[in-house]
Amino acid sequence: MLAQLVPRATARRVCAAFSEALRRHGLPEEVLTDNGKVFTARFGPRDAETLFDRICRENGITHRLTAVRSPTTTGKVERFHKTLRDEFFSKHTFTTIEEAQQALDAFVEDYNAFRPHQSLGERTPAERFRLRAVESPEPAVQDPVETSEDAAAPAPPDDPRPDGHLRKVDGNGRIIFAGTRYRVARFLAGELVAVRIDGDIVRIFHGDALVKAHPRRHAVEKEEVIWSHHRR
Repeated sequence: MLAQLVPRATARRVCAAFSEALRRHGLPEEVLTDNGKVFTARFGPRDAETLFDRICRENGITHRLTAVRSPTTTGKVERFHKTLRDEFFSKHTFTTIEEAQQALDAFVEDYNAFRPHQSLGERTPAERFRLRAVESPEPAVQDPVETSEDAAAPAPPDDPRPDGHLRKVDGNGRIIFAGTRYRVARFLAGELVAVRIDGDIVRIFHGDALVKAHPRRHAVEKEEVIWSHHRR
C-alpha cells in the first residue's frame, strides 16, 4: 500500500503516486478506480486518454471503472479512508506536509506489518502477502514506462542457480546485489531472499513466493563476477 499526501490532487501528482506504487510493489493485473477526471476521460467533452490510462496501457494493466454513483464498489479503500480520518487525521496536527507524510508512512507501516485484521483471520496484510505464492504470467508489455517496474512472474529455468543468489534483507527492506541496492519489503527485514535474473528483470523470492521484480539497474559485468564465484 502507498499513501501519499499532496497539496492538491492534480492528475500529474496522482499519477506520480501511482507510478511510485508500481515501483515499490510491481505491476498488478488490474486496477479499480472511480470516475474522477484524474483517472478517466470517460465523461469528458471528447474521447481522450488520460495520463493514468496511458500508464496502465503501457504496462499491460487493465483499468476498471466503478459504476456511476456506486461508492460501495471501492468499499475497501473507503474503509481505509475512514480509518485514516478516525485514527490519524482527527488526532494529529502537523506544521508541514513533510512532517505529515513521515507520520503517515509510520501509520501505514503499522497498519500493514503489525496490526492484525479481522477480515484476514487476525493476520496482518504483510503476513498474508508473504504467505501467498504469486503465480502470474509474463507481462504483455516488455518495455514499461520509466516510472514503473515490470510485473512479477516465476523465474525461467535457465537461471544459473536453481535457488537463486541469496541475500539478507536489511532493516530498510532492501538488499544489495551486484553493487546495486534493490527494494524488497520492510516486513522481510532480516530474512534471506533469493535473487534470480530473467533477461533484464531482477526477481526476488522469499521461499517460493515472488515478492518483488525490478528492471536490471546493475552492470552485467558485476553479475558475471557473482556467477563465476558460484561456479567455483
